[in-house]
Amino acid sequence: MSTSTASDPRRARNWDALAAVIAALIGVLALLVSGYTAYVQRQQVRAQVWPYLMMANYDTESAIKLLNKGVGPAIVKSMRVLVDGKPQHGWREVATALGLERVPLRTSTITDNVISGGEVVPMLVFGDAEVYHRFRKESGSRSGVEICYCSTLDECWLYVAIDPMARAAQKQVDSCPLLSETDAFAD
Repeated sequence: MSTSTASDPRRARNWDALAAVIAALIGVLALLVSGYTAYVQRQQVRAQVWPYLMMANYDTESAIKLLNKGVGPAIVKSMRVLVDGKPQHGWREVATALGLERVPLRTSTITDNVISGGEVVPMLVFGDAEVYHRFRKESGSRSGVEICYCSTLDECWLYVAIDPMARAAQKQVDSCPLLSETDAFAD
């Protein structure tokens, strides 16, 4: 009796099973590749919309400005300014708490604002260079600023410039804290 592989049904089924296993492995591999591709694309998008806020002193302009050194827009959710550990509600209140009455001052709204990548916003512009230098001297050891902002992907960071002896810190947070009316800064 001669056996032929073409007529043996068990042999045919084994080839079908092998083809099914190979197809399943290819499917799993395709799923892994697409997952990795999605991860890489997400990282690229995150890099394309990453904001990075920082404050800078412009002595020649008697101004303190907020810069977005990142490439994406910064959506400012909240800002808190402290003088001697106490929250202030506006720049005029900050100046008064520092002992600078009737300061010639122009301000910009920061809270609930969007700062584009590369944009520079003059937060405080003093009309008098002497008052600006007094403000800087007084605020240096007595005041601090916290700004919470998010990217368009709802990734958020907290900019903290409290300690005059240390560099301002940036740390990623899950979300921006909701400030009470006593802590909120109205610009």
